[in-house]
Amino acid sequence: MSGHSKFANIKHKKEKNDAAKGKIFTIIGREIAVAVKEGGPDPNNNSKLRDVIAKAKANNVPNATIENGIKKAAGDQNSVNWESVSYEGYGPNGTAIIVDCLTDNRNRTAANVRSAFTKGGGSIGTPGCVSFMFDKKGQIIISKEDCSMDADDLMMIALDAGAEDFSEEDDCFEVYTTPEDFSAVREALEAENIPMADAEVTMVPQTYVELTDEQDLYKINKILDLLDEDDDVQNVYHNWDE
Repeated sequence: MSGHSKFANIKHKKEKNDAAKGKIFTIIGREIAVAVKEGGPDPNNNSKLRDVIAKAKANNVPNATIENGIKKAAGDQNSVNWESVSYEGYGPNGTAIIVDCLTDNRNRTAANVRSAFTKGGGSIGTPGCVSFMFDKKGQIIISKEDCSMDADDLMMIALDAGAEDFSEEDDCFEVYTTPEDFSAVREALEAENIPMADAEVTMVPQTYVELTDEQDLYKINKILDLLDEDDDVQNVYHNWDE
């Protein structure tokens, strides 16, 4: 799985303006609400909530914001019922795109996602049309800037905890797990005080598409930027080799 480090892209997203930071807080706030509703407010008894908290910390969400989100979700019986919905489609030159959303209005979300694809010259497909090109994996990114541990030692901790793959890139280490083993591996790294730049269950492309035409690059960036601006969009996965 080496050769396609996500770290540079993750770092770029985290260094964006305050609007982008607000988007991250919105995404994680909704994930906290869903996790609390499904498994309760105690992270010791709710592995999904523990994973969301870890993701929040990796994205520099303040502890007070996390705690307030949990309390609000636990105490507000009339809170919004977020519904998970996914869309699949194509960008320029056959690039595959998956869009995961949490919404309280499916019609609004569907219209916004379809508009983003259309404005970028892409098209929405049927469920399953591109997801077979991806593998669902737990992915943990560790920046070399933040971690001084030897690569072999780090790899052994990850593999002993149940990771199925470990790779070293120029600027980071990448740990991959099955979705089922993700929490255990993340917690093992956390117990060793290993800082994580990103930690989540994601969709990893089996192959990547390279775009060189300027018009294609404009179109794919148009689609991704419009999706990024939509508060209902939680995650966007694609196989564009950025």
